[in-house]
Formats: sequence, C-alpha cells, structure tokens
Amino acid sequence: MQRNKNNSRLLFYSILVPVVFSLFPISSRAQTDSAARPISIAVFAPLYLDSAFDASGNYRYGKTFPKYLNAGLEFYEGIQLAIDSLEKENIEADIHIYDTRSAKKMNELVQDGELQDMDLFIGYVNVNEAALLARAAATMQIPFVNINLPNDAGVKANPNYIILNPTLGTHCTAIYKFLQKNHALSPIIYFRKKGPADDRLKTYFTDAEKATASVPLKMRYITLEDTATTEQLRKFLDSTKTNICIAGSLDLNFGLALARQMSALGKSYKTTLIGMPTWDQVDLAKSAYRGVEIIYSSSVYINNDNQLVQQLHNHFKTKYFSRTADIIFSGFETLYYFTHLLDANVDSLSKNFGVKKNTIFGEIDIQPVVNKQTGGTEYYENKKLYFIRKADGVVKAVN
Repeated sequence: MQRNKNNSRLLFYSILVPVVFSLFPISSRAQTDSAARPISIAVFAPLYLDSAFDASGNYRYGKTFPKYLNAGLEFYEGIQLAIDSLEKENIEADIHIYDTRSAKKMNELVQDGELQDMDLFIGYVNVNEAALLARAAATMQIPFVNINLPNDAGVKANPNYIILNPTLGTHCTAIYKFLQKNHALSPIIYFRKKGPADDRLKTYFTDAEKATASVPLKMRYITLEDTATTEQLRKFLDSTKTNICIAGSLDLNFGLALARQMSALGKSYKTTLIGMPTWDQVDLAKSAYRGVEIIYSSSVYINNDNQLVQQLHNHFKTKYFSRTADIIFSGFETLYYFTHLLDANVDSLSKNFGVKKNTIFGEIDIQPVVNKQTGGTEYYENKKLYFIRKADGVVKAVN
C-alpha cells in the first residue's frame, strides 16, 4: 500500500516535540556513563516547532506539511544520523539541538549563559543569527561553524568563526583558476548586466586576475540588456571553435536566459557556459538547455556511486518516501567531522583543520582568511569547491 509522503515526513517531525520544547533544547548523548566530561555541541536549526505545534503538542496543519518546515527538518535528520554513527563508534558527545524559531529568542539564549560550557556551535542560520552566534563565539572563545550561509555576516578578526559554505569571492577565484587550468589559451567572453551586484561580481574576477601568478586569462567583458536576443549574442560567438563564456550575473533569470539562447544557437555555435553557484538549484537537464555544456561551481557534490550515499537514498525512499536532500548530507558530514576533530583535540580545534580522513561524502578544506594589512585571521572558511558539468542530461563532477 502506498503511503503519503507528507504523512511520513510529519510522523518524523512529530518525534521532535517534547512537552516544553519552546523553553528547552533536545539533548542527545552519543555515548553515556563516561567518567570524563563528554564533548558538548550546540546545534541551531530553524525547526519552527512553536508555530507548527500548539501548547498541547498537537500539529496545527492537519495532513499538510508546509514547505518552510523542510530545511530545518532535513538538517536535523542529517544531525540525527551523525549522532547514531558517533554512538556506534563510542565517541562521547552531548549534542544539544536548539530551535532558532522558538519562543525563546536567540539573544536571550546567548545572554543567560546556557551556552557557556559548549565546545562547539553548529548552525543552519540566517545572516542575523550568524552575526549573533559569531559574536557569542568570540566572547566565549567557542568555535562556531556556519553550515549554510556563504557570507561573513560582517564578522572580522574572529578566528572562532568558521564558514563551511564558501563565499562568493571564493567561488569566483576558484572559477578563474578552473579556467586557467582548462582553457588558459582560449578567449573568454564574460556576459553581465548593469547593476551594483554584477559590478561586485566582476570585481571578484578582476581581483583574481590581479592576484594570479600565472598568465592572466584573455577575458572580454560584455554588458547586455536584460533581454538580449540570440542575434545579439551571435555577433560575439565564433562558429569555428568552442566558445568559452561566463554568465557573470547573480540574476538567475538572466543567466538561464543566456543558457537558453545559447541552446537555440547550438547547431551553429558550440558553447561551454560557466554559471554561478546559484545554478545548483535549477534542473539543467531540461530540453531548453540541450546542446550547451554548462559548468558551475558548488560546495556540495554527492557521488551516487558512494555506497553510503546509496544506503541513505534507499533509507529515505523506503522510510519517508522522499529524496535525500543535500542539507541532510551536509548536516551529517558537519557534525561527524567536527566531533571527530574535537575528540582528537578538544582544546585546539583549528590545529586539526587539515585532517581530512573523517570526511564521508567529499572533502573539507578549512583555511584562515587573513587580513592583508594586519596579518591576523578574520575567520576560517572552507575553500573546497566542486565543478559540476551538465550536458544533455548527464551530470558529473569535473576537475
């Protein structure tokens, strides 16, 4: 008998609800009965339990499951899977889960001293929460791992702040190096539109050009209107060779329109189009993008040939009738990786950042971001990026 996907997800969600969850966190112990103090980690996630359940613990939305609940729940699912794995490995850790959408506000939680004894913060956060937790991390000298926000949140001179999702500047530098490695001698056309956001994006590429120790790329910058036609594009392309182009805009609609227009020109013009990291959320296997090789940078690449990946896919398909979202893998990887680093040296986490043996689904390469004037560490950032190639429905990672 087929079960309803929403009901399966709702059943899992209801497991999270203790009677007074709005005031207290969930605490999960990876290993008990130890004489030594276990590692203590605070995990922050937007679970929305106060809005989804009433004071009696009754779910407010009947048989429906609003989409806004998904991200926090999927993150929690990954965290719980990591807790199970750590328990099997006898790693001693207390994991405290805090609902960032609880009635108890984040600033109250920080101020009342409840977090003072933690060894690590891990957060699926927005920009205000990232800034708040980063300040708390600096004051309490507790490392804070921002798992999702590719943004420094205005944080400076704080070596306790760790950005796991690489920033836009890091993506642009990596794209520049990727092109140097694979298309060093090719003329490259950089299509953009007018506006301050695209001006900033272009600056990242020109900064990478100034900083390179290799021969700079042959980059030509072209500013298009929002509705550039195939005929307008045609005059910039060469029908005798593969055209290497960059969709240099944070406007997703602009970039995808560019891809569709190049697809329409595909029979006469062979094109490789480099997209932005925001393209990860788009189904580029659609026929509208056929005939164009599309490559973009991503902080996550889930290799479906990985045995554990296959097991997780099967687990969520059979138990919850849903796909395994990327944030599930990220939640699992983050808690598992950093708990192992703390287990190796709880007093000096940063000394173990180079350890990669405990990553499961990919790689993590955490490096200090250094202030060029002072030489001090502004924060730490994961510099590992993948390049995803999508061409005619086939998806794979490329170097």
